[in-house]
Amino acid sequence: MPKQSAGILPYRRRDAVLEVLIAHPGGPFWARKDDGAWSVIKGEYTDEDPWVAARREFSEETGIEVPDVAPRVLPVVRQRGGKLVTVFAVEADIDVTGAVSNTFEMEWPPRSGKQQSFPEVDRIEWFSLDAARIKLLAAQVVLLDHLVS
Repeated sequence: MPKQSAGILPYRRRDAVLEVLIAHPGGPFWARKDDGAWSVIKGEYTDEDPWVAARREFSEETGIEVPDVAPRVLPVVRQRGGKLVTVFAVEADIDVTGAVSNTFEMEWPPRSGKQQSFPEVDRIEWFSLDAARIKLLAAQVVLLDHLVS
């Protein structure tokens, strides 16, 4: 059974432009990557409701509670590594000022024996659909098409 993640794709309209809120992953592997590295705010889950998991992961990775609005389920996408991602689109103009991510630890530098702590998400930003198509992981770009259809 492939790993599963659930995430939330907030969207809003600003001056007649549709924007989405996406995240840049933290940690040294992603530090110098930008275009094609951003992601829907998501996390893995096993035996729980995907909407519950998506809300929890969004809160953990941003420090922001998801507004209590009705979600729209987008089609499941399969990422390059095989992970299945369930994404819920929610219309919400979320203020990301002061967003704070949880952290993870890993050995860094490699083979140094030293553990360092890094944020799971180092920044979240609103992007127009055109900009998001450039920023998002390739497998997640199709979510933008489903959002507007």
